[in-house]
Amino acid sequence: MTVKMSIPFSPPDITEAEIAEVADALRSGWITTGPRVKELERRLKDYLGADGCCCLNSQTACAELALRVLGVGPGDEVIVPAYTYTATASVVCHVGATLVLVDCQPGSFEMDYGAVEAAINERTKAIIPVDLGGVPCNYDAIFRIVEGKKHLFRPANSVQKAMGRVAVCADAAHALGAIYHGKMVGSVADFSSFSFHAVKNLTTAEGGCLTWRSIPGVDDEEIYHKLQLLSLHGQSKDALAKTKLGAWEYDVVDPWYKCNMTDVMAAIGLVQLDRYPAMLTRRREIIARYDEAFKPLGVESLPHYTEDHSSSGHLYICRVPGINAEQRNALIVNMAERGVACNVHYKPLPMMTAYQKLGFNIADYPGAYARFANEVTLPLHTCLTDEQVDYVIECFVEEVKNLR
Repeated sequence: MTVKMSIPFSPPDITEAEIAEVADALRSGWITTGPRVKELERRLKDYLGADGCCCLNSQTACAELALRVLGVGPGDEVIVPAYTYTATASVVCHVGATLVLVDCQPGSFEMDYGAVEAAINERTKAIIPVDLGGVPCNYDAIFRIVEGKKHLFRPANSVQKAMGRVAVCADAAHALGAIYHGKMVGSVADFSSFSFHAVKNLTTAEGGCLTWRSIPGVDDEEIYHKLQLLSLHGQSKDALAKTKLGAWEYDVVDPWYKCNMTDVMAAIGLVQLDRYPAMLTRRREIIARYDEAFKPLGVESLPHYTEDHSSSGHLYICRVPGINAEQRNALIVNMAERGVACNVHYKPLPMMTAYQKLGFNIADYPGAYARFANEVTLPLHTCLTDEQVDYVIECFVEEVKNLR
């Protein structure tokens, strides 16, 4: 009889190297936004092949500030998939724009791109696609759509005018290290926001970064400066700049926000980035073992690695065809009783109270509900041993067979 194990869903993979770097940051006397944040921005920009990078305290802050740089606000519309986490959509509400939710396309977790195209009108200013589980969305389809709808675009500020079309602001929270048609996610969309939350592939405890592609006629340093203003109370100098002798003087140009990253957080991220290639390799190994074990049972999983893209392997999202939501919930309970923590990614936004208050109804999103009803997310992280992977496979295979 197999010995019961205890397998958490997604613990952070922290080593003594991260701890030592944090200790060095604490001893340095500089613990808020400073040299380590600037170094992490530089390294992420190089790694992702982006034209600009700014580290902030969350992916949510990154996504919101991208909309604010673009001047998106009341009277504008932003298109978001119904099948995602609230952070994708909440930022639209934060800036006062109107949220437009689009259902999944048949047989996929991705947005219905035909519905995206139909939803674009003169008020549409941005689309926020999601790289779910680390798998890149169909950026080619999205860019074809926004280019084909340029005649409807009505710019409201100089950045929008320079862009000349609906902006593609990717929610790449899951996708650090993913590759789309040979390009790193983070250098494909106009703006891409990544998460470094504790459960993500690369963590800074909390945190994230925003990357962007150059916009003709808009200086990348101008975008970076605007992000600094937006994230530091509209203050014209950050704390590091103010430490220069005699350089205390500063201005507040607008009453903006506070969402900067700290050097303590960046210290973790710098070491994580050193370790990241090996971490991505390990995730790919686990996914291959899961796929080999589960596909003979008819279990459907995300297409993490294809000729067109390579995933970051963030989540093992899978579906058990032929079962309903109640059976799925029972399966998760049974797995928990065997010591394996599972999850669901995601409960569609129209099922949440906040979005129901905005008038959304899950009955209008049958594709999203169908994806949700039999979805299970299995543990997939770099703290898993081979023995633990074996145990997850054994438990899940038995529980799926018990449902047949």
